[in-house]
Amino acid sequence: MKIKAKLKNGVIKVKAMAKHGMTTFNMMEKKTGNRDDANFIVHINGEINGIQVVDFSTSQFLSKNPIFKFELKADGFKKGDKLIMTWVDRKGKTGKGKAKIK
Repeated sequence: MKIKAKLKNGVIKVKAMAKHGMTTFNMMEKKTGNRDDANFIVHINGEINGIQVVDFSTSQFLSKNPIFKFELKADGFKKGDKLIMTWVDRKGKTGKGKAKIK
């Protein structure tokens, strides 16, 4: 997972890209005949210095290698703090990325 995090005027702007094929139920039904072969990211979590700052669920309707953007208040966080983001897909595989806030 590639991550950029920038602090400006008390707001941290985050842009992250998860490397994942993101196959949908319809794609796999056409390809293999079995909808259960679909695999996509279902959950994303983000922490700064061990404090959870973002947590969301996703569906099959994201593109391959999806990009996520969000902003959060920098209350208590500063430049140089570490942002760690993790994702989990439908089959239990996980991905992780980290970045320092600039």
